[in-house]
Amino acid sequence: MLDKHLILWPMAALAALTFFVLTVMPFVRVVAVRSGKARVHDFKLGESERVPESARLINRNYMNLLELPVLFYVACLIVFADDRVNALTLGLAWAFVALRYAHSIVHLSVNIVLLRLALFASAATVLLGLWLAIFWQIAGH
Repeated sequence: MLDKHLILWPMAALAALTFFVLTVMPFVRVVAVRSGKARVHDFKLGESERVPESARLINRNYMNLLELPVLFYVACLIVFADDRVNALTLGLAWAFVALRYAHSIVHLSVNIVLLRLALFASAATVLLGLWLAIFWQIAGH
């Protein structure tokens, strides 16, 4: 077994990405309003069709960072609390984070849908692997 605190680093890295996107989002929205491409009212219910793609895109990326990663954080906390941090669980955690970073970079830059899908699906598969590894360990294997 590895030092269980090592599992906190991939969690921190993903939280850092989430906070980075959250920090950039208001700036993108302000630019949209100041440039006349959107009005403040367009954000009343999240966003309207009038909101430019750049502002909708960063909002969607932020939402992506709050959806599937919930299962990542829970898995990491289970591994941490149950002293089950090993090379496999830590490697899978870091792989998930790397794929999520790659997904966000693609999403917020070139936004190639099929590449984004491949990264998202890969991250989801890695996360499933993490959950299977956890339950395999719990089952006594």
